[in-house]
Amino acid sequence: MELKEHIQRALEEDLGRGDITTEALFDASAPAKAKILAKQDLVLAGLDVAHKVFTHLDKKIIWKPEQKDGERVRAGEPVVRLEGKACAILKGERVALNFLQWLSGIATLTRRFVDTVEGTGVRILDTRKTTPTWRAIEKYAVQMGGGNNHRIGLFDRYLVKDNHITLAGSVASAIQKVLGQKKNGVPVEVEVQNLEELKEALKFPVDIILLDNFTPERAREAVLMGRDKVQFEASGGITLENVRAFAETGVDFISVGALTHSPPAADLSLTFLPS
Repeated sequence: MELKEHIQRALEEDLGRGDITTEALFDASAPAKAKILAKQDLVLAGLDVAHKVFTHLDKKIIWKPEQKDGERVRAGEPVVRLEGKACAILKGERVALNFLQWLSGIATLTRRFVDTVEGTGVRILDTRKTTPTWRAIEKYAVQMGGGNNHRIGLFDRYLVKDNHITLAGSVASAIQKVLGQKKNGVPVEVEVQNLEELKEALKFPVDIILLDNFTPERAREAVLMGRDKVQFEASGGITLENVRAFAETGVDFISVGALTHSPPAADLSLTFLPS
């Protein structure tokens, strides 16, 4: 879904037949000035999305950003100042903030993970655990937090997971079938649950091994077994408390579903300024 369509649907959902309170109080052409303010320390993401919400309602809106996506913003600092029709700003306020708070929440949590593994060389990845139809903008927010994107969907990487292996009969059988139909340039990744499955997977020319729900100690063993053959990704049960321990095992990547499925929304607000 295109961003424009996301915004249009979000506004239609909120406005319905119209903002009856705002329309009862103010003339349609009445001007106003406002600012969006960070109420906590955060990493900003979604500023352009918020801008597009307001321009959808008032094409002549004046937008004066004071921060950029990807920047750290301190509590109390203004993010953007805007001028335009009061009705348009009031009608777009909640939708714009919803986008901005959610995307900045993703970026902020991502940055915390990235900062925690600083110096190890490990890259923090997102997953496909995204809000349906929001994947592109949520993965953008991960990038703004300093993270990296894993596969975009089921089409851009072979990833042999536990259910594939169950249905195929074994790790070896699943890998053989994938390699037999592999397209040039498309990486092959295999998820393993234990060291026995890892031994099987290492017999084949795959690119990445995903260590699913390994402990840091077991992940270190796994890396020692295959360091010269493949890259390693740790996933499952990764938290801010244990991510550093996983990063120090020698894995190349750590994927974190929580970046997009359960980040706390960042706290921002919109306030009007005296004319």
